[in-house]
Amino acid sequence: MLGGLGALGMTTLTGVLAAPRTAAAQAVGVQETVEVALKRFFGTRPLQDGSRLIKLEVPLIAENGAVVPVAVQVESPMTPGNHVKHIYIVADKNRIPIVSRVTLSPAAGQAFVGENIRLGETGDVRAIVEQSDGTLFQVKREVRVTVSGCAA
Repeated sequence: MLGGLGALGMTTLTGVLAAPRTAAAQAVGVQETVEVALKRFFGTRPLQDGSRLIKLEVPLIAENGAVVPVAVQVESPMTPGNHVKHIYIVADKNRIPIVSRVTLSPAAGQAFVGENIRLGETGDVRAIVEQSDGTLFQVKREVRVTVSGCAA
């Protein structure tokens, strides 16, 4: 009988310690439209033109959509007293439009990210930069895809 009560006590204790917690994390890779994804991440905050501040390097024509090189470089400082908090790469026509999110700290120095992404079809590729004060800047460029990189 004491063994049974001990097991019950451990189960109760374990249940309390392992109680589910609410998380504020947002999934990046979710199948949705670009409009829904942008609203989910940024709410009603406006996306300002970042063409003078952000350099987006992506080919105009991607012969193979499975491997499309993208580089984003942010001129600093964007606004005095702020630093680049996140850099998002978004492919408007992909089934999962938010391709990546990179988090940077003030100690990162120059804000730069480079990676290969997949594109399912011809469409805009965006770089969205979020500053530490919540200000958003974006640039975009259309990339023409001749061979899709995403399976149907």
